[in-house]
Amino acid sequence: MREFVSCEPVEKGWSGDRKYRVTDAEGRAFLLRVMPPEKAAGRPELTRFEKEAAALGVPISEPVDREERPDGVYILYRWVNGVDAEEAVPELREAEQYALGLDAGRYARLIHSIPAPENLEDWAAHFGRKMDRKIEGYNACPVKVEGGENFLRYIEQNRGLLAGRPQTFQHGDYHIGNMMLEDGHLVVIDFDKYDFGDPWEEFNRIVWSAQAAPAFARGTLDGYFPDGVPEEFWRLLALYISSNTLSTIPWAVAYSEEEKDTALRQAADVLDWYDNMERIVPRWYSDGYTVQTVDGARFRMKERFDFSFLAKYGRVFRVFDDQDSGNICFGVERDGERFFVKFAGAATYRYDGTAADAIERLKRAVPLYKALRQDSLTEFISAEDIGGGCAAVFRWAEGEGIGLMYPSPHRRFNELSVSERTAAFESALEFLRSTAERGYLAVDFYDGSLIYDFDTRRLTVCDIDFFRPLPARNDMGRMWGSSRFMSPEEYTLGAELDEVTNVYTAGATAFALLADGDRSPEAWPLGLRTYAVAARAVSEARGERQQSLAELTKEWNAAKLYENGGKDE
Repeated sequence: MREFVSCEPVEKGWSGDRKYRVTDAEGRAFLLRVMPPEKAAGRPELTRFEKEAAALGVPISEPVDREERPDGVYILYRWVNGVDAEEAVPELREAEQYALGLDAGRYARLIHSIPAPENLEDWAAHFGRKMDRKIEGYNACPVKVEGGENFLRYIEQNRGLLAGRPQTFQHGDYHIGNMMLEDGHLVVIDFDKYDFGDPWEEFNRIVWSAQAAPAFARGTLDGYFPDGVPEEFWRLLALYISSNTLSTIPWAVAYSEEEKDTALRQAADVLDWYDNMERIVPRWYSDGYTVQTVDGARFRMKERFDFSFLAKYGRVFRVFDDQDSGNICFGVERDGERFFVKFAGAATYRYDGTAADAIERLKRAVPLYKALRQDSLTEFISAEDIGGGCAAVFRWAEGEGIGLMYPSPHRRFNELSVSERTAAFESALEFLRSTAERGYLAVDFYDGSLIYDFDTRRLTVCDIDFFRPLPARNDMGRMWGSSRFMSPEEYTLGAELDEVTNVYTAGATAFALLADGDRSPEAWPLGLRTYAVAARAVSEARGERQQSLAELTKEWNAAKLYENGGKDE
């Protein structure tokens, strides 16, 4: 193992391993984990499984080196230059939490694609004994959960669900507390408790995620089950959570008074989520919405709504229900043509306002699509009062959303060549410049407003509902929008909002599309001249930014020309 010039203890975690942040002579940082010999003996293939997960596409802290010594096994990992997801994710917008949860679910599915050894004991027999031990430990514990008999009842009534369950590799402790955010992306850490068993048992610790960020927990299951969560999973999850919750009590009582209180609060939360184990879908997943189906397309609503009027526009082939604006959107097809229908007036599951407000906002947005009509904006066709609300109809824009809430196309976009991503940014910049030229302010413009056609390399702006005519002032405090794209004045009540505000928006868009949101020079894929232009645009002080989008465009083109050796691409 290489030599290090610095070594700082890392105190976080429950593994019992010694951990250090070490740096080598070249200034590179690593995580050094020292596993006690007795623990390492039970984890002989840890690094092999970690590497296998990484090869499948799971972002992890990759093992770099391993060495066995008398005092333990020393494993060197890539240092994750990020923040704990358990602390950072709850601070994000619910849509961003959900998008990260989708990633967590997808990564869990990849982890569970790693096969288990063939000679494992039957799962029902193995886990049945494990549950018996947990129940015995709980019964012997002097501290009891109020309502704990409901866990015991559910376990005894549902043991038969264990029969015939498959077994795979498991992370062993998969929840938000064992994840980090690095440059806005999820990284899975701490595989040291890896095991083999029913892949669905892996989610027995999702209670930690649900307590910290319910939208993240929902996303995790939706990401794992892209075609819908099966009922059998819910029944088994309740069984696994019941067993795990009971076993946590004696462990916590022996550990500390603080952990005992935490475990009892968590058990109370679980009983509340499950109505004392009388329901199989926890409240954090299902409360406040119901599932509807139109033409075979499933979507979530706070209340059921009559969407029969959609037949006028065609057959529904896709639904976009994860909006916090009060709108629900449908992809429809009629006579070989596709359209996008945006409807306000129904109780959508992520909207907390009134239907009347949503309808009014959509009606106010219609003139915006007419006034700002251009090739890069989704084509508005018509709007009408229908179905007890308002529907706006657009030409269907081919492509995929590339915002963080769409993990797969987001990653695919970031894998495009620099020149292709630069062209996409310049299309967005031209749209913002044209918007300002026509006397409008772009509000709530972010990568979630962009559709990219990977076949034609065409960028389309699809959502301008909150744009405003200039001049404008901040009348909300925190304006509509993603924090990754919002200027300081968009948080300040009464502040002037103008073209300089959208200079910041454009600069943030440059970093989002070209460097995946990382505003450091190291992450910038072009030269220092274009970096300086983009960095100036996102200056906190308005006076330090370019004072118009035309000025920003001029500086950008000059810098790019210089970086290309004085020649256009």
